[in-house]
Amino acid sequence: MSFGDPQNPYGQQPGQPGQPGQPGQPPQPGYGYPQQAPQGVPQQGYGYPQSGGPAPYAAPQGPGYGGMPELASWGSRVLGTLVDGLVLLVPYIIVFAGAAIGGGFGTFLRLIGLLAVFAVAIWQLIQEGKTGQTIGKKALNIRLLREADGQPLGVGMAFVRRLAHFLDGIICYIGFLWPLWDSKNQTLADKVCSSLVIKSN
Repeated sequence: MSFGDPQNPYGQQPGQPGQPGQPGQPPQPGYGYPQQAPQGVPQQGYGYPQSGGPAPYAAPQGPGYGGMPELASWGSRVLGTLVDGLVLLVPYIIVFAGAAIGGGFGTFLRLIGLLAVFAVAIWQLIQEGKTGQTIGKKALNIRLLREADGQPLGVGMAFVRRLAHFLDGIICYIGFLWPLWDSKNQTLADKVCSSLVIKSN
């Protein structure tokens, strides 16, 4: 089956539907295309004159139609990260409250808070890997995708990207500023994982 052949737009074999083409016979046109008249016989159109064969398919250009998607700004990435940090702040407050209270109940609160921190961090990682968005990214309408095909990274690569953020902070956190002058607005971790952060609709 051929998907890119403009002479065969529906992946059908030449000939009658469901039958293979016969040698020596011209292929049948696809639906919506004018039929070719035999040599020397003028072609009749329906309402307008036909001028040549069908135009080849071309994807529309512009935002959201192939080509390079609109990249997320550094500011929106920072704000998205801050929102994600605020989401994690709630369980951390529970941990600190437990430490301040002390005793058996304080220990219980610290344990609940730590479990909540772990659960929120894992949930955000899974969401980022499967959909390209954490709560912060969703709030700012940005999305993390693979550069090669525009699909979400997957949970494994999202985890690798989070580990690779170590590179962003290794020299005075310069990797986090890298999107300010990079043509693809990528951090060093994005470059390692071949990921892009784009504006989503």
